[in-house]
Amino acid sequence: MTALTLEEDKLERVGKKEAGRLEGWLGTEAYRAVRGLVKNPVSVSGMILLALFLFIALAAPVLAPPYNPNDPYTIPRDGYSPVPRPPGTEWAKRAPDLPFWWKTVTGKDQWVHLMGTTSGQWDIYYGVIWGTRTALRVGVLITLVTAIVGIVVGTVSAYYGGTVDIVLMRITEIFIAFPFLPAAMTLSAILTPILGRGLFAPMFALMFFAWTGTARLLRSDILSVREREYVLAARVIGVRDARIMIRHILPNAIFPTLVLSSMRIGSYVITFAGLSFLGIGAEVGYADWGQLLSFTRDWIVQLSDYWYILIFPGVALVLFVLSWNLVGDALRDVLDPRLQGR
Repeated sequence: MTALTLEEDKLERVGKKEAGRLEGWLGTEAYRAVRGLVKNPVSVSGMILLALFLFIALAAPVLAPPYNPNDPYTIPRDGYSPVPRPPGTEWAKRAPDLPFWWKTVTGKDQWVHLMGTTSGQWDIYYGVIWGTRTALRVGVLITLVTAIVGIVVGTVSAYYGGTVDIVLMRITEIFIAFPFLPAAMTLSAILTPILGRGLFAPMFALMFFAWTGTARLLRSDILSVREREYVLAARVIGVRDARIMIRHILPNAIFPTLVLSSMRIGSYVITFAGLSFLGIGAEVGYADWGQLLSFTRDWIVQLSDYWYILIFPGVALVLFVLSWNLVGDALRDVLDPRLQGR
């Protein structure tokens, strides 16, 4: 046996040992999911895109120094002209501070509109960079809240059954009866005069109607899990209901819900952007991709000349949604035993 073969054999044994430790720390199912995601080209592509957006969000103060120290999400504007200006145009009024990397990268002392301006002279570059933070905050927070509410309702309904199940599912069906987007638009429009323009009213409106799918999906999974032997054994020996649900039922029924939640982050962001586009989302001048896209309405017939006011925020929104969908699809393939031949 050559020295190279011995070295490869040693590396293989070390790799298996480390994999065994990781599997013991994460658990078999979680380790299989992580391993499948890392080896899946689709999920790797999605995670690379997500890592890029996360980097942009974290580095936003460096990439685009805040124009308003009290509210860094305020998009700076260069005058009030209704005609958009193309990428590379120099700032005419109230240019933001130059980031430290600008002179090194470009060799220039003048800050320019890297992606052009919208109607009203809002800087697109600032809107795209800081809008990444808005997208992450909106998508993750809405998904987290709706997942928690849906998990609680679905678990309690399926575990106890009977009257509890009937009451909770009828309430859920009442919410489902409302068309999601029109209902969210209506509630957001009602809350905006009360709470003021901002993120809270449209986010609350989406949360109010978006938990139903999670509740129904988890309920259907738990209805089969609750009749398994280990759950019945836990009941016989007197384990409390809360412990049974948290320790025995949820870990064996939660994976489809996790897949659904990961794929819905992107859909919530695009729905929120739609509300902003219609004027009932983020306030004017707030760094939000939907807000930027709303400025294209006056120039739809001339987008061949003013393409940049649509392309930059539109591509950012599409790639953000695509990244979560890629990860969600790969997660479904990894976690669904029917797709694994088991």
